[in-house]
Amino acid sequence: MRKLGLVIALLGASALAPALSHAQSPDAFAKALHIYGSYRVVPDITYLTANNWEAKLDVYQARDATTPNPTLVYFHGGGWVAGSKEASSLTFLPFLSMGWNVVNVEYRLAKISLAPSAVQDALCALRWVHRNGKEYNVDTNRLVVMGNSAGGHLALTTGMSPTSESLDSLCPGNEELKVAAVINWYGITDVNELLAGANMRNFAVAWLGGMSNREQIAKRVSPLTYVRAGLPPIISIQGDADPTVPYSQNVRLHQALDKAEIRNELVTIPGGKHGGFSDAEMT
Repeated sequence: MRKLGLVIALLGASALAPALSHAQSPDAFAKALHIYGSYRVVPDITYLTANNWEAKLDVYQARDATTPNPTLVYFHGGGWVAGSKEASSLTFLPFLSMGWNVVNVEYRLAKISLAPSAVQDALCALRWVHRNGKEYNVDTNRLVVMGNSAGGHLALTTGMSPTSESLDSLCPGNEELKVAAVINWYGITDVNELLAGANMRNFAVAWLGGMSNREQIAKRVSPLTYVRAGLPPIISIQGDADPTVPYSQNVRLHQALDKAEIRNELVTIPGGKHGGFSDAEMT
């Protein structure tokens, strides 16, 4: 899987290699049973209460962990209007197979609260990890944020938003919201582009609603707004025939990051749609 190898190289995470070597091996079933028996899941931990709604996350922790482990913080997709953390649990199996912790996050969807609430929640989830990580053997110096589609957007904004934007104002505590790397699977990078014109998307319109200042808010929650020096490594993976998120958005992000001299990679899946990539497409 050459393209997944690029992910490993960019993040410097050599521990990924064993996970990939097992992906097509005959003992895959035994490996799955090993993961099942080796992890404990602490479900539905409330990390934030807003709009009279409890935002929750699940922690997957290796049972035999005695030292702080690298940890993935994962955000599900669904255009900020749909999706759930429970429906996305298979997505991060490779990280469990290599012994990482995983924090699987839910956030306020548009039916509960419009933008920028989902971005605020994602930052609060990261703050919760920094504040409570020791209890779950989390190495807060080795936190990677990842998501698909709208979740990719949230991973980017979580890893890129500066404290000066105060998008973390709802979050208890004052810990620095730092991450070691960002993995963006076909995420949105320019929300304004999806509000009108040829690339208008109903899910983006629904997330911003009829707010009079929606263009200003859309810019505030767009990763492209926050490209600057000092960001963590970022890798983006997207099909160049994606019908949902314009491929050009991640091309623009890649170009902007290059200009800012940020370590990054754009992995293009030729002919790939909006996720669901086949093994052939990933080679």
